Amino acid sequence: MDNYFQTRDEINLTKIDALLSELPEYVGQFIIGISSRTSVLTRLNYVRDVKVFLNYLSKYKFGKPTEAITLSDIEHLTPYDIERYIEHLSMYRTDNVKHSCGDKAKERKLAALRSFYKYLFKKELIASNVTLKVDMPKIHDKPIIRLESDEVGRLINIASNGNSLSSRQRASNEITRVRDIAILYTFLGTGIRVSELVGLNKSDIDFENESFTVTRKGGNKSILYLPDETSDAIKNYLEWLDDQMSDNTEFGRKLALADPDILFYSLQAKRISVRAVEKLVKKYAGYAAPLKKITPHKLRSTYATNLYRATEDIYVVADVLGHTDVNTTKRHYAQMSEENRRKAAKITKINETSCSEDNN
Repeated sequence: MDNYFQTRDEINLTKIDALLSELPEYVGQFIIGISSRTSVLTRLNYVRDVKVFLNYLSKYKFGKPTEAITLSDIEHLTPYDIERYIEHLSMYRTDNVKHSCGDKAKERKLAALRSFYKYLFKKELIASNVTLKVDMPKIHDKPIIRLESDEVGRLINIASNGNSLSSRQRASNEITRVRDIAILYTFLGTGIRVSELVGLNKSDIDFENESFTVTRKGGNKSILYLPDETSDAIKNYLEWLDDQMSDNTEFGRKLALADPDILFYSLQAKRISVRAVEKLVKKYAGYAAPLKKITPHKLRSTYATNLYRATEDIYVVADVLGHTDVNTTKRHYAQMSEENRRKAAKITKINETSCSEDNN
């Protein structure tokens, strides 16, 4: 059976090893030291972030190869050195590719750097942690981008009948519409992440209890429940897969040779990729809500907003979304809390008799 998450981890471990071979030994010590409490994907991102930092020091601070930067070099950096590095992230190049970090990306890279320094300090490899003297970038709240109910309706209608699509897109939709509808309903009905959707297997679905098991970011598993519309869309998709094999279509013949437990297939009868899911969401949403940049994560936001409106319970939203820290949810849905506060002000009456007395 194709285990998407295990395969992804194996690929990422290979990437980590390749990156560490280009970096000083103490970076490898750091990665091994945090391995018991972090996911493989997190460690890969940390290695990448530390490499960007050391490359910066190599080019702009010490003028020597990255692998020659010592712990003494790291230890004797000043807060100003770190601040200059953070500012450098506004526009930099790696392997002739231009990158640009906004405040949120800078915050993540500084957080990785703090973890790096924290480990080195804890293991007494350096005598001080200069990153604690550097403030995190201020993150400005952005409005939540999501689909309103009429836009959701248009999204499903376009995927269902191909209206508004170009002739080429319509031809593709003729083949994939049942799958695409199931994917859209899964996002809108459960709020799972794109990687969680791509990793689903048929054996994760329990139609008897209208539930499914999802592998969360970090590897933990949760049981979530399927709304009727989502359940029906997935059942229709599974019936379509059976029909493809029964009718011996070209796709059906590929399916016969594929891993039978994968839930969402590409037309090559392989597990659909994150990139392919992002492209299909962008295609349909581009016509349903042309003024909004809708991604799978924005469909997750659409679900979460609807759930919060229905329950007015941020802890329920955090649990269903798989947020380990409810403050993450609060930051994203502070705008909804503002709506509730306005609603509370309008329905609260201090002196209900004053109006009637004034009228008499």
